[in-house]
Amino acid sequence: MDLDNHSKFLEELDPGQVGDSIACLPDQISQILEDAEAVDIPASHKDVDKVVLNGMGGSNLGARIIQSLFEKELSVPVIITPGYIVPGYVDDKTLFIFSSYSGGTEEPLSVFPEVRNRKAKMIGVTSSHEDNKLEKLMSEQDFPGFAFKPRHNPSGQPRLGLGYSIFSILAVLDKLGLIHLDRSEVEEAIKFLKEKNKSWRPEIETGNNRAKEIAQELKGRIPVLIGAEFLEGNLHTFRNQMCENSKNFADYLTLPDLNHFLLEGLAHPAGNKDNLAFLFLDSDQYSPEVRTRSKLTKQTVEKNGIKTLEYRAESGSRLGQSLEILQLGAWITFYFSIINEEDPSLIPWVDWFKKKLKE
Repeated sequence: MDLDNHSKFLEELDPGQVGDSIACLPDQISQILEDAEAVDIPASHKDVDKVVLNGMGGSNLGARIIQSLFEKELSVPVIITPGYIVPGYVDDKTLFIFSSYSGGTEEPLSVFPEVRNRKAKMIGVTSSHEDNKLEKLMSEQDFPGFAFKPRHNPSGQPRLGLGYSIFSILAVLDKLGLIHLDRSEVEEAIKFLKEKNKSWRPEIETGNNRAKEIAQELKGRIPVLIGAEFLEGNLHTFRNQMCENSKNFADYLTLPDLNHFLLEGLAHPAGNKDNLAFLFLDSDQYSPEVRTRSKLTKQTVEKNGIKTLEYRAESGSRLGQSLEILQLGAWITFYFSIINEEDPSLIPWVDWFKKKLKE
């Protein structure tokens, strides 16, 4: 499929409007900034010493980005615990967030009784619709949260509604004084994102579209995403979207940790040279030590005969760069799905798996 024949591939491979959802990221953020004014969180919820979030797949991606992006600013730790178990440290000093974009995710709903019994301060984050179980639970059990209307996610996919997921959680943390969200910085990031997004859209030909170029260079390979520090949550998101959107196996590793084990694992199997491609997500906001390590790691990978690619974030702030990488990664996985001749909206094996679990 020719990536520059955008009318054809949009018609044949994107009936689920994934491309439209990706382009809407700035609008999702703007909507949450406006809607958050009406969200009311009790003052009692400020008396916490940790934030614990239960959310699965696309419903915990926003929290992972917040966890790494605001690591220096967060006044209490943010801990992500996807699954059926309530950790022993959950108590009355815990802000427990039930995160489910659909509102029907089994795992976070299953832990509600125990979280309530532990007297944790509870909050729900979800999209608002008629059959939303989490939204109904919030109403029946009288605990607060943020139920947003996903007006700017026509695909309906949680992994493509991350403007909602990230900023609804940030808005809650900001209201509780657990973090300070600089509105002017967010507005500046939105402005940059809208302008940058113009060069990644389907109608822009490959020669002038870095997202298409990277997707083409990854063709037929397993992407290994490399980044560090405040972009670690972005790597996790990028990996997930590569698997779900592109139907292509991918993984990620972080600096400096990878330097202590990966370098000796590049030689074998011999097929690494043909099967892997390392994509480095670089930033001038990384610490000097990490910038040096990134450069040397690239050289090491190349000396082992493995393909390397790189993208250097251009926004002037860490928040802007995180959103920039979030948008770029989504577009890359979208174009990679087209190269693989896959509909990026469909998740047939996940659907099959969920069906079997219910039988």
